[in-house]
Amino acid sequence: MPDFDFRYLLLGALAIALLIAAYTDMRRRQIDNWLNAAIAVSAPLYWWAAGYSLWPDAVYQIGLALAVFAVFAVLFALRWMGGGDVKLLTALALWIAPNWFLKLLIVMALVGGVLTLLLGMWHIARRQRDCLAIPYGVAIASAGLWVIATQYSNTITVAGLATGLK
Repeated sequence: MPDFDFRYLLLGALAIALLIAAYTDMRRRQIDNWLNAAIAVSAPLYWWAAGYSLWPDAVYQIGLALAVFAVFAVLFALRWMGGGDVKLLTALALWIAPNWFLKLLIVMALVGGVLTLLLGMWHIARRQRDCLAIPYGVAIASAGLWVIATQYSNTITVAGLATGLK
């Protein structure tokens, strides 16, 4: 039986959850609370599988999530961001290390900008007069998937090569 690292199964589940979040945000402009809760509640299982220590690793993740929630709750209060988006980012902060989370925010902003331009052009082309609603969960999910792919693709490749060499 081949060696299998349980955390890759958890990362796969996170990737599926992010795809669901992006899809529901595109279709309904809503990210379900149960999905955000599932992402947040499963983070400690990932910490255990990844070998995080309670101090400082888990505490850093919780601190990052609290900081993310505080900052993006202000954006929600200003009506610049939806509540589901804030909860999704907070839940992702429990999974992603602080240095990678900063990269996630940069990619999220870039994808969100492109998404806003594309939807704005589509909105104008269709001559709609209502307010433009951007499904920012798509940008968040895309950035999360990018982090998962870039952070762990080298690890998976190296682990696969090492297993194949045995």
